[in-house]
Amino acid sequence: MRVWLGTLIILAGLGATIAADTIPATGGNIVLTPMAHAMVQIEFGGKVIQLDPSNMANLATAKPADIVLITDVHGDHMDPPSIDKVKKASTIYVAPQALAGKFGGPTEIIGYGQTKVVDGVSITAVAAYNVTRGPAAGQFFHDKGRGNGYILTLGGKRIYFAGDTECTPEMKALTNIDVAFLPMNLPYTMTPEEAAGCAKEFKPKVVYPYHYRGQGATPEQNQQAFVAAMKGTAGIEVRTPSFYPAAPAAPAAR
Repeated sequence: MRVWLGTLIILAGLGATIAADTIPATGGNIVLTPMAHAMVQIEFGGKVIQLDPSNMANLATAKPADIVLITDVHGDHMDPPSIDKVKKASTIYVAPQALAGKFGGPTEIIGYGQTKVVDGVSITAVAAYNVTRGPAAGQFFHDKGRGNGYILTLGGKRIYFAGDTECTPEMKALTNIDVAFLPMNLPYTMTPEEAAGCAKEFKPKVVYPYHYRGQGATPEQNQQAFVAAMKGTAGIEVRTPSFYPAAPAAPAAR
C-alpha cells in the first residue's frame, strides 16, 4: 500500500490546490480530479464525466460535461445550480429513479444491477443505502432503492463510486474493481474503519476515501483514520488527495 502522489493543479483565486490523478487504461490514461466532497471529474477518450457537481467546488475550473452522474436526492449530490454550471447543450444525465424528470435534457434512469451504455460509456448502477444508521429507530438516512452507486468501465478499467452508503452485501460482493471511491462521514455513511473493512472484502486495486467530512472529526482525521485502518493490506493502494480545499487566505492588511 502507498498513499497518493499526483500532479497538483493550482486553483486561481481559490488559494488551494486540487490533485488530478491518472489511471493507465487501454487507449490512454483515465484522469480523475477530486473537485470537492462527492464531486469527481472523470476524463477519458475525449469525454468528460462530472459526478455529483457541488457548490463546494470551484466550478470555474470544471470542464463542460458530456455526462453528469447523480447518485442521490440530497443537496450535496443533487444541486441544480451546480449542474447548470457544468452542463452543455448535449449533456446526458444519469440518475436513479427518484430523480426521474428532474433534468432539462436527455436522461438515463438506471436501477440496481442495470447496465447501460451512455454516450459510449458503460455504466452499472450499484445499490447504495444504509443498513444500520438513520435519524430514528426504524428509519434510515438513505433508504434502499433510492440512491445509486456507479461502476464506470473505461478503457478496460472498472471504476466504482459508492455514493451515500454503508458497507452493504452488494458492495462486499463486487468483483474486479480497479478503482473505488468510498464514503466515510458520520452519522450518514460509514466510519473510516468500516470503509476499510469493506475495501478488504471486495479488494479494489486502488481505493480513495471521498465524501469524508463528518461530524466529530476534521476531514483530515477521517482520511488519516482510513489510511491507518488499511495499513499492511496487501494488494490495495490507498490514494488520499484532498476533497476539501482550504478556504482562500485573507487579504493582506494595507
